[in-house]
Amino acid sequence: MSTIFFQSSMPRAGSTLLQNVLAQNPDIYATPTSGVLELTFAARHMFNESNEFQAQDSKTMEDGLVGFLNEGIHGWYDNITDKPYVVDKSRGWGIHYDFLDAFLEYEPKIICMVRDLRQIIASMEKKFRENPLAHDPIVNWSEMSGTTVEKRADVWLQTQPVGLALERFGEIIKRGWDKHMLFVKFEDFTKYPDEEMDRIYDYLELDSYTGHDFNKVEQTTKEDDTVYGIYGDHKINPVVSELPQDYIDVLGVKTCDHIKEVGQFYFKYFNY
Repeated sequence: MSTIFFQSSMPRAGSTLLQNVLAQNPDIYATPTSGVLELTFAARHMFNESNEFQAQDSKTMEDGLVGFLNEGIHGWYDNITDKPYVVDKSRGWGIHYDFLDAFLEYEPKIICMVRDLRQIIASMEKKFRENPLAHDPIVNWSEMSGTTVEKRADVWLQTQPVGLALERFGEIIKRGWDKHMLFVKFEDFTKYPDEEMDRIYDYLELDSYTGHDFNKVEQTTKEDDTVYGIYGDHKINPVVSELPQDYIDVLGVKTCDHIKEVGQFYFKYFNY
């Protein structure tokens, strides 16, 4: 049975890059964006909605559910890979730490990639500009919605995927779940990949792997990005290297200041 670790990161923060670096380790199966969390939710929903479960002894049924969820998530990966370790990537694991902890047979370990929020929004804006032929419902000219970079940034800060992820991180910190997680800054990962991978292995309680090649990262995670729309680009750069901090050039000073105001706790917590 594989030991399963989790990744629950901010959007546009290098989560796919990290998965593919981890996949260089022959002992690790690193997933693309995973739907396993949704499967566990579906099981929990049916358990709570079905009269057949509710009509029986509650402790017995809850024990059964815990076993079903734990064995189910391990069974999923035991039928996919024979590698001893799995890293499941889903943005929802972090906010549902207590749910995961309630059924997983060992303490959950969750890696969270973060990035300067201004650069995340700048990355979203660049994806928007790169796809002029794509329909994006964020823009509605008749209602003057999303028609400027300032308006688009504000929408992204309040909705999926950035706003929801930001709200979740705030709740994670309030609930104290952050103490059980490892936060990795995208900026540090791309500048000091060796050191950051050592931190990750130490957190996972695994021996460091010395075979990582940060100049030749093969993309092993495969997914159809058309499913996710123009912001769901999961293609990686095969070389782990620093990217320019161009958020002011892309967004302008006023929008960057607004982002800092909206995400005050985030900037303070991660020292951006």
